[in-house]
Amino acid sequence: MMASSDVDIQGSLISDQNPSEMDALCPSPPGPSRPQRNYERIGGRTGTSFFQTLIHLLKGNIGTGLLGLPLAVKNAGLVVGPISLLVMGIIAVHCMKLLVKCSHHLSAKVNRQSLTYGEAVQYGMENVPWLRRHSQWGKRTVNLFLIITQLGFCCVYFVFLSDNVKQVVEAANATTFSCQMNYTNQTEILVPSFDSRLYMLCFLPFLILLVFVRNLRYLAPLSLVANVVMTASLVLIYFYSLTHITYPIDLPKAGRAKDYPLFFGTAIFAFEGIGVVLPLENKMQRPQTFTLVLYLGMGIVTFLYISLGTIGYMCFGERIGGSITLNLPNCWMYQSVKLLYSFGIFITFALQFYVPAEILIPPAVARVSERWETAVDLLLRTILVIFTCALAVMIPELDLVISLVGSVSSSFLALIFPPVLEILAFHTEGVSPMVTIKNIVISLVGLIGFLTGTYIAIVEIVARNALKHKEALSSFVVQ
Repeated sequence: MMASSDVDIQGSLISDQNPSEMDALCPSPPGPSRPQRNYERIGGRTGTSFFQTLIHLLKGNIGTGLLGLPLAVKNAGLVVGPISLLVMGIIAVHCMKLLVKCSHHLSAKVNRQSLTYGEAVQYGMENVPWLRRHSQWGKRTVNLFLIITQLGFCCVYFVFLSDNVKQVVEAANATTFSCQMNYTNQTEILVPSFDSRLYMLCFLPFLILLVFVRNLRYLAPLSLVANVVMTASLVLIYFYSLTHITYPIDLPKAGRAKDYPLFFGTAIFAFEGIGVVLPLENKMQRPQTFTLVLYLGMGIVTFLYISLGTIGYMCFGERIGGSITLNLPNCWMYQSVKLLYSFGIFITFALQFYVPAEILIPPAVARVSERWETAVDLLLRTILVIFTCALAVMIPELDLVISLVGSVSSSFLALIFPPVLEILAFHTEGVSPMVTIKNIVISLVGLIGFLTGTYIAIVEIVARNALKHKEALSSFVVQ
């Protein structure tokens, strides 16, 4: 899942620009004003096509979150989980549509070609007299949550890479060509190796070197390869899961109430692709077709989420891991799937890192002399990557990190802000009571999910760390 944000070269989180992965890999064409863009880009073929925008939308929503959905379905139940994913998908797409609608309305009012997420919230607040003087904080708040979300994604990537590569290394001596499911439904660990946190430290220097590539155009070929191998890996994961479901299926239809907030965090983490919506719409050759792209693309995404979440849980049952890749059998084909998907996530790390780097680094670089600009830029990139690695080392639990990041930040960006923005944007025109009630309900769902999901995730993290510490102490005493 990608996102977009803003840069303030004056030293705050405010700006008129919106750097995102899409800006680097899909540059904005010189375009006409918003009234023209509502119908067609005048003068030609610049801008992205319908199909290109659809691909970017799919790429922006499919990542590690998809692989964690089987565990999310387990937390919610075999019936409640898929139904909840469908409802959450409908709400998430509705919020994306709200963001586009409000951006169009506000950009016409301020005579701007396009607006970023943060700018839309800023101008929305300016639309309300008693909020006008505080409108800058609306933009700053959106940018803050974008930074938290993107750095959270980077933390998840550290944990994902370490868990999957560690499993491949530990099973290397006994990897076979037979892909039969073992009795535990999980890859056997045959040769214990280092702690997963040491694997994170091994990845650290390579990821630092990767983010030193400041122009993402140079990574575009590798990004294309990563997309291809991740797609192939997903096909193989679907194939294995579908062909290894055992009947009769005796799994709980509804999960425990206390686990449902973990489902919410993981699900909203997966659906948090709202940050790419405005950049993609702004770059289209014919923006009036974006609504169709949005509904088609998110329909495909929702189908993938529900199907893999349900099939994965049906296949692996109660033993499903934080990522479905961790349950694949100990054979060369599926060990390769783990490595190929890990390669894709490794490259995607640079794309996710681009957003917080472009928000936080330019203000600092602007304060030093020209001779020190490059050194300061690289130093700050190094510090940010070390910071995300340190957070991952502190919480090396893939499922809980995903749920925590989703609950803390994605709930605000995907569910809470867009309904509030509609109330603000159409304040002067008047919003019907039913629309107001609908927006308040959606925002409350996001707020409750944020509070309960964050609390349960933190409680589970503390409990697991305490259990590991107790087991390690017991092992030391025995020795």
